Amino acid sequence: MSRWFPRLTAAAPLALVAVAACGTAARTPASVGPTPLSPAARARADGGRPPYTAADVHFVSGMIVHHAQAVLIAGWAPTHDAGAAVRALCERIVVAQRDEIAFMQGWLGNRGEPVPAADPGHAHGGLLMPGMLTAEQLAELDRARGAEFDRLFLTYMIQHHEGAITMVATLFGENGAAQDEDIFKFAADVNADQATEIDRMRAMLDAQSSGGRNP
Repeated sequence: MSRWFPRLTAAAPLALVAVAACGTAARTPASVGPTPLSPAARARADGGRPPYTAADVHFVSGMIVHHAQAVLIAGWAPTHDAGAAVRALCERIVVAQRDEIAFMQGWLGNRGEPVPAADPGHAHGGLLMPGMLTAEQLAELDRARGAEFDRLFLTYMIQHHEGAITMVATLFGENGAAQDEDIFKFAADVNADQATEIDRMRAMLDAQSSGGRNP
């Protein structure tokens, strides 16, 4: 079968020479190609989103369960005769942590990751997350009323918040973790907010131990 070849014009030989010269230059050791993109830059170019890691997913999934327990026990304040100051604290915890649970579930869902229910009865990976109350501690708190509930709630919520801070420290210590902007900001906010609340709760405990119940 005959094959068709294009007819060369007078300018064509010059063009071929130029192409050949470029090809030769590309093969010389002195030629330098484009700098490869970093994984983060490549991810942004592909989808506009920096990469996330298994450590990020573990942190978010565990924090959903962790927050769910805080919402559960803070919700007991009205039925357990909590003082006004503890009730106000519990209301803030319920509102803030429910909103954060919704954010975390959305973050996981948008990335096609499994989304755990906000159920404190299901330990993450078969283990309680740091600071979470044991079944015995939950039962003790549930039995308490009035000033005793206030004391136990503050004691156990300090433990709970310290666990969340530990989770943040673990995340930040993982190589490559928390590079996602939303996760970095969320984790930093958790660290700052819960440290501030720990200070407040310790002051409330000190006031109670000094002989007076928080109003």
